[in-house]
Amino acid sequence: MSYNNTLNLPKTSFKMKASLPSREPGFQKLWQDMDLYRKVLEKNSAGEVFILHDGPPYANGHIHLGHALNRVLKDILIKVKAMSGYRTPFVPGWDCHGLPVEFELMKTLGQQEVTDRVKFRKKAARYALKFVEIQKKEFRRLGLFGEWDNPYLTLNPSYEKRIIECFRDLYLAGYIYRELKPVYWCGSCSTALAEAEVEYGEIESPSIFVRFEMLSNPPSFIEGKGRVSALVWTTTPWTLLSNTGVCFHPDFEYSFLEKDGEFLIVASGFASGYEGWKEAGRVRGSFFEDAEFRAPFGERRSRAINADFVTLEDGTGIVHIAPGHGEEDYAAGRKYSLDILSPVDGKGRFTSDAAVEELTGMGVFEADPVITGILRERGLLFSEGMRPHSYPHCWRCRKPVIF
Repeated sequence: MSYNNTLNLPKTSFKMKASLPSREPGFQKLWQDMDLYRKVLEKNSAGEVFILHDGPPYANGHIHLGHALNRVLKDILIKVKAMSGYRTPFVPGWDCHGLPVEFELMKTLGQQEVTDRVKFRKKAARYALKFVEIQKKEFRRLGLFGEWDNPYLTLNPSYEKRIIECFRDLYLAGYIYRELKPVYWCGSCSTALAEAEVEYGEIESPSIFVRFEMLSNPPSFIEGKGRVSALVWTTTPWTLLSNTGVCFHPDFEYSFLEKDGEFLIVASGFASGYEGWKEAGRVRGSFFEDAEFRAPFGERRSRAINADFVTLEDGTGIVHIAPGHGEEDYAAGRKYSLDILSPVDGKGRFTSDAAVEELTGMGVFEADPVITGILRERGLLFSEGMRPHSYPHCWRCRKPVIF
């Protein structure tokens, strides 16, 4: 028995095979010829206006699934509102400025650095306008409604003029100020990164414990009995060249551990981990505020400060402070008026301002083993190893960033 003859199904003119790749362009041409988008606006001209402000994509390449998802979801919302009687003008836009455009252009040109900025910016503008037209066709192919013949572009003079006017109003109202701040920086792309542009990935970093010799008077119970050093842990040896402070938690207890006439300062919570070292006494972290230690590079004094961001999760309970290379370090450095050093250029290489001449021109991560070797030679390296941990990477080139 043939069961299909027992089914009560409607008779339709729809074809069983959709053949959408060949039929969709015909639908879209029909919509365009009859100006369906404009007709919907006219039909709802008396309705309440619904505006969806378009966060623009970058004009730097062909569209991908992310673009398609973004645009289709917006289009669904606009069409639902239109079917509900709202007047729904939609002005699509493109972001034609900044690194995403310039980065793709540099890859296309096969160059690493920009020598003539004006000429490069003109090329970037042409590159962006080219992909505005390409993406426009690709978006229209998705069957999206909007002012495709009159989009907004961030490089239009009228758009740029309005940005300047808004900036002027903010400035006159007192909202604009100029100040230094630490940022994520990609040496490969030579640009700052917003927090949303950073992705975290596992890497192995050097894990070193470094002696900072105490120059101020230690507590009376060990005064004159031997060399005293604060033991500092870091996974970024390259930042030691910019050290100007060491940080203790004011409320933690710190132990003076003695072995063979040498004293190490560590948080008391870590003291039991130093086999063969005996505790000679304890003080609170507030004792060290404004004490002076010898920085490992640059013949500088490193000032002791107090802050509650010091934890007992890792290390020694003592944090090395490089205000030029970290947000908490920078804030603490400003509070205590520490020097702010950052001898690193836009490519992530040490400049001639670095305390070690042989590091000039060397990438900071490349310099880590060299710096560790110098510390070892100077007798400042207490121990070393490697540590896997999560570290921020640039979302474009996927390389580790610096601060």
